[in-house]
Amino acid sequence: MTKENLWKSYTDEQKKVIFEFAEDYKKYLDLAKTEREFVDLTEKELIKNGFIDINKKNELKKGDKIYFKNRNKNIIAVIIGNDIKNGINMIVSHVDSPRLDLKPNPVMEDEEFALLNTHYYGGIKKYQWAATPLALHGVVFLKSGEKVSLSIGEHDDEPVFSVPDILPHLSYNVQDERKARDVIKGEELKLLFGNMPLNDKNVNKKIKQFVLDKLKKDYGIEEDDFFTAELEVVPAGKLRDVGLDQSMIGGYGQDDRICAFTSLRALLEIKETKKTVMIYLTDKEEIGSEGSTSLKSTLPEYIVGKMLLLTEKNYNDQILRETLWNSKALSSDVTAAMNPVFKSAHDVENVARLSYGLAFAKYTGSRGKSMANDADAEFIQEIRQIFDKNEIKYQSGGFGKVDEGGGGTVAKFLAYYGIRTIDAGPALLSMHSLFEISSKADLYETYRAYRVFFELN
Repeated sequence: MTKENLWKSYTDEQKKVIFEFAEDYKKYLDLAKTEREFVDLTEKELIKNGFIDINKKNELKKGDKIYFKNRNKNIIAVIIGNDIKNGINMIVSHVDSPRLDLKPNPVMEDEEFALLNTHYYGGIKKYQWAATPLALHGVVFLKSGEKVSLSIGEHDDEPVFSVPDILPHLSYNVQDERKARDVIKGEELKLLFGNMPLNDKNVNKKIKQFVLDKLKKDYGIEEDDFFTAELEVVPAGKLRDVGLDQSMIGGYGQDDRICAFTSLRALLEIKETKKTVMIYLTDKEEIGSEGSTSLKSTLPEYIVGKMLLLTEKNYNDQILRETLWNSKALSSDVTAAMNPVFKSAHDVENVARLSYGLAFAKYTGSRGKSMANDADAEFIQEIRQIFDKNEIKYQSGGFGKVDEGGGGTVAKFLAYYGIRTIDAGPALLSMHSLFEISSKADLYETYRAYRVFFELN
């Protein structure tokens, strides 16, 4: 177990490899700011590396590389081993992140501004989303059935959007006495969308109509098409190096795409495997894993059952249950790093630290381990043995002082099937913000750890 900052022990050559790996990571996340974009990009990577859609297979055999995409928001990739019934080594990450979603009827006009009405998704500090440049990503289905993909605000020649804040000169009565969670209220998360009126005396809401006309002209989108759209508001801009030493990475969506990226890279480098191995990129974790693209759906049973149907002559439900029961998983999600500014929230003896390697969380939950998966010592010992053998850099971390708060992951939904599961991912600063901060050392060690986990017997 790591007891010191990893940068102390790295050679110059190791640092070079780590920094190169970080560049690949930044480029990947810059291209994938939503769950749909991450899944689409990952599908292309899988196909490029020889993975085939499971729906195109009539049978499966050892060495086959397959994937399954669910409703454009999940993707599961598998390399078949000797006998699936002996269990699957799986790494499960989520690719949704806190954000603002447009309401189904979002365009409004007030005080000669066109505004977009939003509903926040996941646990955000709402005030962080005001007075900052934002981009609009997503899909819109037109009345004709045509699908239009949107990404506005990521390039220098594109406009951005912003939630207006109140200036400090006038905030004393309307804002200054509010608690932090209400500095900006949910209904105040309205984006500036336009300020130019339509030159038509017969139109009542001239500024709203101007932006609607522009949407129609540029994208073919009409106002009613927002009902058949999924449009997400995310921070505009790219991931950046942080610190004079460039040892850290700052940017949006690292919870939990840092784990999705590292697990994908680990899987793609496998040449041969005795055990069947899987990465599972899920959705809706940030809102409690509800819905058909979440881990609480029956998709885990569906995909493993589909694999067994293509490998077993005498398939039955008991074989499915035994396969899941024999499986082992990392719930690969980020955890809270020791914050030098807010140290009092942490138990200093049980906190993950930046640049100390992959962080295990034996349990999550809050206030009495409520809603937690509590990993068993026998399983942890298995992982410890193989990680120590391969000189993996790892640490143990909790989520804060007892009764200070807490959080949950998908681990308990995996454990429901009898899958032995523990949370394992890098620590972040400023989690759930628009600019989360990770360590390049932790990024690389997480990739190494996931690669070794796939070798677990």
